[in-house]
Amino acid sequence: MKTGNISKALPILKKQVKSLNVPWLENMVNQDRRKRDPFKVLISCILSLRTQDRTTGIASERLFKLASDPGTMSKLPVNTIKKAIYPVGFYNVKSKRIKELCRALIDNCNSKVPGDLDELLKLKGVGRKTANLVLTLGYRKPGICVDTHVHRITNRWGYVKTKTPEQTEFALRKKLPCKYWLEINGLLVAFGQGICRPVSPLCSKCSIEEFCDRRGVKTHR
Repeated sequence: MKTGNISKALPILKKQVKSLNVPWLENMVNQDRRKRDPFKVLISCILSLRTQDRTTGIASERLFKLASDPGTMSKLPVNTIKKAIYPVGFYNVKSKRIKELCRALIDNCNSKVPGDLDELLKLKGVGRKTANLVLTLGYRKPGICVDTHVHRITNRWGYVKTKTPEQTEFALRKKLPCKYWLEINGLLVAFGQGICRPVSPLCSKCSIEEFCDRRGVKTHR
């Protein structure tokens, strides 16, 4: 994909994604702005790692019924958190991490989730993907959340040439127009799950096929 074509391709893609399943977290905050809570976004991001989207949503809602702020959640026993978030991936580890994270927010951040990338990255267990998602979904601040879908698809397009998600983030920061930063993750997660799949993507159903270089694609439908 040529650099200039991104502004042609993404509006078309945005229309197609309306017929696909949008990630649970993005759908939650966009449907009800009152739920645009950076703390809930942060906790849900942690639960989502190595976990299916539907499972993340159900587990998050269960946990937030018990506690929806760092102070209250920090008082929950680890076993209570564990039962609430089961069966998310690595629920044993995540239950302890959530407890520690709440304590860190209370002790170091005045019980508030930071709205700055560098400050978010100081929190134990918070990587660049999570930090950027907290900024974009929790605060509506510029950020580029790069997961496996964003990394795979932008390389498949030929828009970037990178080997890791972190390299992809920095490459996109240099060339992706800022007006797309907030929405790029939600668009490509839905697109990657429904159309541009890792193996044998559904190119015949892709609305922006003409812009794609199909790099690394051996078979497609």
